Amino acid sequence: MSGQNRTNIDRLLAESFKELACQRPIEKITIKEITDRAGVIRPTFYNHFQDKYELLEWIIMEEVLTPIKPLISAGLVDEALLLIFTAIRQEAEFYKRASSLEGQNSFERIARDCIRRILLEIMENHAVFHAPKNSWITPEHIAEYYAQSMCYLVMTWLKSNMAVTPQEMVEVYNYIIKHSMKEVLEGK
Repeated sequence: MSGQNRTNIDRLLAESFKELACQRPIEKITIKEITDRAGVIRPTFYNHFQDKYELLEWIIMEEVLTPIKPLISAGLVDEALLLIFTAIRQEAEFYKRASSLEGQNSFERIARDCIRRILLEIMENHAVFHAPKNSWITPEHIAEYYAQSMCYLVMTWLKSNMAVTPQEMVEVYNYIIKHSMKEVLEGK
């Protein structure tokens, strides 16, 4: 199967899954329902994804995170953050429902792992990371820290019904990341 055809099927399955997720809880959606809606046979799904949670991971990676890689690589972090929040807002109903997934296959865990992998990949590809004096500060720890902070903001934003704009979320993220806890406590 050509790469293009594989991608087309992945997108078809993703659209089917997102449509179903906007109608009912993700936990209750079956692979058969996804494939029926997509117009493919069940084995096709398993040729592409292990389960619906791997499909959710694919959606997060392909539709939200992969488009930001060139921006982050070019140092355009604010633009990348804006793109993340905008992409999530465009599919608001799907992401609100997905964010309610808890447990082993929680949306938050899947998203955090995806963000961490993207950040590690970018750090490895740019080889500009210089280890500081503290050996604990590794690319893995840094990627995990930023993945957790980003997921916290996204989850809180989703739970607040996206009460503020994507641009305001970028400002919130920048404020939190650029100020030490001491500065925040001192009201700076």
